[in-house]
Amino acid sequence: MKLNTYLNFGGGNCEEAFKFYEKHLGAKTASIFRWSEMPNAAKHTPPGMENKVLHGRIEIGGTQLMGADVPGAEPVRSAYLTLTVDNSQVAERIFGALSEGGQVTMKMEATFFAHRFGQVRDKFGILWMIIHEKPMG
Repeated sequence: MKLNTYLNFGGGNCEEAFKFYEKHLGAKTASIFRWSEMPNAAKHTPPGMENKVLHGRIEIGGTQLMGADVPGAEPVRSAYLTLTVDNSQVAERIFGALSEGGQVTMKMEATFFAHRFGQVRDKFGILWMIIHEKPMG
């Protein structure tokens, strides 16, 4: 069994977000299907959505992240995508990239459980936690 995350982008910027994650997080796009590519697209596609993402999938950190442009979708308010990294420099770099145009909800800092830990809502409305964990035992 696998658990994957599916994000709905209400602003029509799923593809832009995926390209951003490729550039800054090392993600790789596995597939992009557009609204215009589905059977009976003219009947089922909302106006202006023809070239937007109906279903996309990227591979990031050994997992799949899927998403779509969904008119009227609200940003996620209570779930975070969490990236666990192996060193503090990577944590700082990723946090900085995700913070550009976004909103820091907890600044990157040392905690009792992590060398570096921070939370941010990126410019696409996605909540992230970045952590370089301390050994616990």
